Amino acid sequence: MKKFFSVKDVPDLRKFISEAKNVKANPFGQENLGKHKTLGLIFLNPSLRTRLSTQKAGLNLGMQVMVMNMGQEGWALETKDGVVMDGTSVEHIREAAAVIGQYCDIVGLRSFPSLKDREADYTEELFNKFMEFCKVPVVSLESATRHPLQSFADLLTIEEEKKVEKPKVVLTWAPHVKALPQAVPNSFAEWMNRAQKEGMIDFIITHPKGYELSEEFTEGVTITHNQSEAIKDADFVYVKNWSGFQEYGKIIATDEEWMLNSKRLSNHTKVMHCLPVRRDVELASEILDGPQSLVQTEAGNRLWAAQTVLKTILEDLS
Repeated sequence: MKKFFSVKDVPDLRKFISEAKNVKANPFGQENLGKHKTLGLIFLNPSLRTRLSTQKAGLNLGMQVMVMNMGQEGWALETKDGVVMDGTSVEHIREAAAVIGQYCDIVGLRSFPSLKDREADYTEELFNKFMEFCKVPVVSLESATRHPLQSFADLLTIEEEKKVEKPKVVLTWAPHVKALPQAVPNSFAEWMNRAQKEGMIDFIITHPKGYELSEEFTEGVTITHNQSEAIKDADFVYVKNWSGFQEYGKIIATDEEWMLNSKRLSNHTKVMHCLPVRRDVELASEILDGPQSLVQTEAGNRLWAAQTVLKTILEDLS
């Protein structure tokens, strides 16, 4: 594995899930694999679970870990080529990424979208140029379009918690007070779509009209605007807000009826959310604090997802 940016970088999904379970059962079984190797984690945006879980994963594998909050501690980066850098950007990504690649054996990078220019965000210019110039394996810690470590942990959670061979999994839009990126729902849809094609789950997406995601991530998936029908008898409901894709970065609707509470769920339904979550806006506190919530289980599995990815990359480096 030379990079981890999406589920497309995973040749065998079932094997990857099985490997994550093995890593979870024996966290320090490969602690010499990363000896004398350095993991660099570069954050242009805030992080809690991603930062801590990936840092811990590197340590479990015996790696040295360096963390840099580029937005506060580094120079403002220029990504465009052929520009005269007489503005606010101090360093070009060509030099910055190349330097980081000399110091690190694996690099994790996190950068959110602007939500102003869809074409610019969805080209993933920052990630693509960073991978080109750093010349070492790069792990996405969330980009403008995807959050693969989160989605890997989500699928691991579903596989661990399922009570039937082929559970019904629903991704539902939820209200929010601000416009949020599509990265998490894009990524979740992409991973669940792959899992559905491999016969692991049945997958449905539900959202109000106007919140359609890019077909790149949802092609072939059942999509409905009837949330009540979608979540009926669901085994897992994944709750997440996102802003418009066609009306890019816009809040199309703020229907509070889309916030789930326990009365609307089947007794056996488990509820998931990537966190952070706005209580009683996106999801009712009674669910978050109740037996149907898997949010802490998901968060715990972030560690094993990251460790599995790093382990796979280290094995290819050795």
